[in-house]
Amino acid sequence: MAKRSHKRSIQYSDELEPPYQGQKSSKRSKYRRHRNIEEPSNIVELNSLLSTSYKPHQQKLPLKALNPAQQKYINAIKNNCLTFGLGPAGTGKSYCAGALAAQALESGRIERIIFTRPAVEAGENLGFLPGKLEDKFAVYIDAFRDILNERLGKGVVEYCLRHGRIVGAPLAYMRGKTFNASTFVILDEAQNVTPTQMKMFLTRIGEDCKVVVNGDTRQSDIRGPSGLEDAVERLRGLPSVHVHTFDKADSVRSGLVRHVLDRYENVSG
Repeated sequence: MAKRSHKRSIQYSDELEPPYQGQKSSKRSKYRRHRNIEEPSNIVELNSLLSTSYKPHQQKLPLKALNPAQQKYINAIKNNCLTFGLGPAGTGKSYCAGALAAQALESGRIERIIFTRPAVEAGENLGFLPGKLEDKFAVYIDAFRDILNERLGKGVVEYCLRHGRIVGAPLAYMRGKTFNASTFVILDEAQNVTPTQMKMFLTRIGEDCKVVVNGDTRQSDIRGPSGLEDAVERLRGLPSVHVHTFDKADSVRSGLVRHVLDRYENVSG
């Protein structure tokens, strides 16, 4: 009696596809369901990404004043609701204010930084600028953005700009807003603000808000009265308001800048 032949069963590894060609996809999926598929190992945490990706050198050290005038200015910003920073170029008005705002945002003391300035060109007309509002205004806030990049890192700054944690907008767009306690507001180039514009801006200030107004009254690019000078005269001496004035000797940009300022101020017309 002939023995019945028994087909030898073949055990396939879980890692191999069955050797049949032309099977229906439903049969192939049956084998795939029994596989142990490992999760991909290419998931990167956001914080790790921001600390390693496309970011220039980040300044982790606390803000340190370069001279006594800067230290008084820094203390004034920390201890007052509204601080006016007056003085010539190169004294660190914008840098100190921007660095303090970055520290406050990073520590969680505030939720948003608003940087604004009047859209006034320095003696020349830039003409039509293409793009959205933030693209048009970007040329006016490049210096401030450089400060934030240095203090926070480029990746963090770009993330905050996309999500509204850092806002740059022309002064005219401040109308109707309220600056609350979670906001740090910087108005730069305030020598180009009219009294009406300055009143509009200052009446946006809410309780416990931090506001810094910087400018050089001797470098105004507008005709008519200066809103910065007018505001300083009206508000000096009020509680929670401090007026700090830098001198050309306080310039930290370079020794040449101090000499340039001397020549321009000492030579008449």
